[in-house]
Amino acid sequence: MKKHKLSGLGTALITPFNGKGEVDYKALAELVERQIAGGADYLVVLGTTGEAVTMTDEERVAVATFVSKQTAGRLPLVLGAGGNCTAAIVGQLKRQKEWLQTHFAAILSVCPYYNKPSQEGLFQHFRAITQATPVPVILYNVPGRTGINMLPETAIRIYKEAPDKVAGVKEASGNMDQIGRLIDLSQSQTDGNLLVISGDDALAADIMKRGGNGLISVASNAFPAAFLRIVHEQNKALQEKYAEFIRLLFVEGNPAGIKTVMHQIGLIQNCLRLPLVPNSLEVQTAIRDCLARLSDNNLTE
Repeated sequence: MKKHKLSGLGTALITPFNGKGEVDYKALAELVERQIAGGADYLVVLGTTGEAVTMTDEERVAVATFVSKQTAGRLPLVLGAGGNCTAAIVGQLKRQKEWLQTHFAAILSVCPYYNKPSQEGLFQHFRAITQATPVPVILYNVPGRTGINMLPETAIRIYKEAPDKVAGVKEASGNMDQIGRLIDLSQSQTDGNLLVISGDDALAADIMKRGGNGLISVASNAFPAAFLRIVHEQNKALQEKYAEFIRLLFVEGNPAGIKTVMHQIGLIQNCLRLPLVPNSLEVQTAIRDCLARLSDNNLTE
């Protein structure tokens, strides 16, 4: 799979559940079709937004396989495959080698959380993953969730160790100076082959203008066509029109916000798995009001 197929807009797909806490496959099929119709460049399945950590191994395989069959090759898929036990991830990748090669363009692997490894520890962790995975890796740096920040120099070192196995970095540090340095290093030391992908909806246009390669988006679950324009056109003016919407998605955590949105527009039940719970009534009301304002301005199509 060529790396350029993982640039542009990737939607971090939610996993819809019904009132019994089971995966709602009918709703999931509709969500996939919504993304394809909206022009998303690829889908990320079973990431943070997909609540993968609260699902069993059997459920994860079932959901990922279902999404693959539903997309039927119409766009690439990236599978969330990370954790804080290197040996467990390596074992999973080896066991699922043929399945991964059949269904996925890449995996998205988060920096180990809770353990708080050093930069050398991060390098060795991802080195082991690149040696085991049959498909390329997108490294995922999100210090707010993991407690550790992967420096640009470490990401470049990981890429140089296995350039055919490292597709890019999903950068969600929120630090534009750091992200800019990573872009500069990618361009000067990898000929731009290490993709730098925004992990923050609110910074997508800025990162694209700085030389980044796209966005893995939560907000595009609701409005794929709009966020496709933001990414492909580097359209900061349009992004700013969604600023309050984006803020509300995360005010009580992800994916609570986007599930409130998708429920209010009639696509899913507002069900999450503990320890996550639906938004408070106050935030649900704020989201409803925000959606009404977006609709009044023809921004919900």
